[in-house]
Amino acid sequence: MKKVLASVLIMMLMITGLLPAKAIEAKVRIMDLTHIKGVRENQLVGYGIVVGLPGTGDNSRSTQITNKMLLRNLGTVIEQENYIQKGASAAVIVTATVPPFSKNGDKIDCTVSAIADAKSLEGGVLVQTILKAPNGEAVAVAQGPLSVGGINKIAGGSSARTAITTSGRIPGGAIIERDIYTEIGDEDSITLCLDKSDYTLVSRIADTVSKVAPAHAIDGSSVRVTVPPKFLNDRVTFLSIIENLEVSPTLEKAKVVVNERTGTVVIGADVKLLPAAVAHGNITVTVSTSNEVSQPNPFANGATVGFENSDITINKAPGSLVEMPANSNLNDLVRALNSIGVAPVDLISILQALKKSGSLQADLIVI
Repeated sequence: MKKVLASVLIMMLMITGLLPAKAIEAKVRIMDLTHIKGVRENQLVGYGIVVGLPGTGDNSRSTQITNKMLLRNLGTVIEQENYIQKGASAAVIVTATVPPFSKNGDKIDCTVSAIADAKSLEGGVLVQTILKAPNGEAVAVAQGPLSVGGINKIAGGSSARTAITTSGRIPGGAIIERDIYTEIGDEDSITLCLDKSDYTLVSRIADTVSKVAPAHAIDGSSVRVTVPPKFLNDRVTFLSIIENLEVSPTLEKAKVVVNERTGTVVIGADVKLLPAAVAHGNITVTVSTSNEVSQPNPFANGATVGFENSDITINKAPGSLVEMPANSNLNDLVRALNSIGVAPVDLISILQALKKSGSLQADLIVI
């Protein structure tokens, strides 16, 4: 009975938070943390023409010359480039990314962007464009109607725009013309590369993989795995086993991420502060202007004159001083700053000052 009562008491203490419960260790698959060395995407680029534009194309000389050459290749000859109406077409750069193991006939998305003074690509169609790899080899061919995801209208000196319309996409608009050969590993080994360098995590991955095949960490971001003889000709099956193994993730380094454009501040849970005092005071400057008219006496032969009266008011709120004890954590920092009514923009300045003074024990990242 005493043992039962003791167990019930411990459970009640754990539920009420008076006794800390044992932390549950999270597990993450290796495939979510790493990638195979050499298995990568490839970028393609090409120059083309978008036609069918309702007068929103460009007026560049290069576009007119390209149009003339395009028609010549199609069997039509024109004497002058300027015989083609301006604004109906636009010169564009077409880009695409080929995933590894792509095969002849696969379709990929491509992005089309104007390179001259085109106003909009809305409603346009990309004419067949060859996409090349950095070595100059033709890999894919793109063609099709553009999707710009917005409108851009100009009339009578006024304009309205809901999105950037000088760039658009063609879903599945590029067709792969040849197989993309991708080699998986070396002769007898495969290298797992971490998406982010971490000595602790790379050591854990090496220990976990060692239970299946010989593995050791090379540096802070890669693990070399020796392929067992029975999997030398079946590396796909071997990798399917490796990538589904689970490891315990490591805690991220303490960081504070600041976006000065939007006033967004994200503070990591492990941010610590050395002893510091934060002073904060608000100064508000208001300038108001009223327009008035001076109307002279009818018999004074004067002129009616308009003028402005400006009133400037400065309100200075009393400053606040908040002391931060040593080893203060995230909750202490936020609670203290909220107590003095700090706005996001002011919080950014305070965090930068704390980092400069050496009190903020975290990486301050401004994006």
